[in-house]
Amino acid sequence: MPELPEVEVSRMGIAPHLEGQTITSVVVRDRRLRWPIPEGVTALAGAEIARVERRAKYLILHTDKGYLIIHLGMSGKLRVVPKDSLVVKHDHVDIQLSSGQCLRFNDPRRFGCVLLSEQHPGLDHPLLKDLGPEPLTEAFTAGYLHQRAKGRQQAIKTFIMDNHVVVGVGNIYANEALFKAGIHPKRAAGKVSLARLQRLVPIIKQTLTEAIAQGGTTLQDFTQADGQPGYFKQHLNVYGRGGKQCMVCKQELTEIRLGQRSTVYCKRCQR
Repeated sequence: MPELPEVEVSRMGIAPHLEGQTITSVVVRDRRLRWPIPEGVTALAGAEIARVERRAKYLILHTDKGYLIIHLGMSGKLRVVPKDSLVVKHDHVDIQLSSGQCLRFNDPRRFGCVLLSEQHPGLDHPLLKDLGPEPLTEAFTAGYLHQRAKGRQQAIKTFIMDNHVVVGVGNIYANEALFKAGIHPKRAAGKVSLARLQRLVPIIKQTLTEAIAQGGTTLQDFTQADGQPGYFKQHLNVYGRGGKQCMVCKQELTEIRLGQRSTVYCKRCQR
């Protein structure tokens, strides 16, 4: 599933093509996504796109007729292409623009979504209203994380992956950040000291920032809005490297399942 850096890269890729453009029509070929695409999306014809925002893994198109909410799900992709481009299998939605281009949403597995909100969805939309802070903002601090972790026996890895605590720290980046911070992924969140969180939080921010700068992480399905792959995979220290040597101490990396997700760590470097 695309994680926060991949979604941010998609936002950066499509925004210059969308912002300031007028939607000439919305073509829905198949409404059967995670939730049925609402009939009202076609009423966005004539609306001007003011900006493209990201909240967690959701993309939000601000228009003068409402807000379009897009989630890529497990396999969704967005492309900006000429509106008369050949349609291929799983091209479910086209948002056609006054420029002659269109934003095309393709989703083979159909776990993505295209929804409509009259009000800004961050305020009261059920999908977004209870989300934690963005990890790359000043709201996400070691003090905040320490306060939320008090008394929690939950493993620190699944804790920082909880979108109610902080959004967008997905499995890949949780593995990487905990390795760099030297924290064992199974350590109880409430037993991680403030001092260690003061190391972890900047590392989370740095890891996500570097992934965005390098175009995200291509594992199976993700490619950028221009069709190019992300390159952060070349810089992974532990994720996907179970059984291989630790890049720091050369000990064999351990792979376990934690919260039903693959977790790789170094028994010597992470305590």
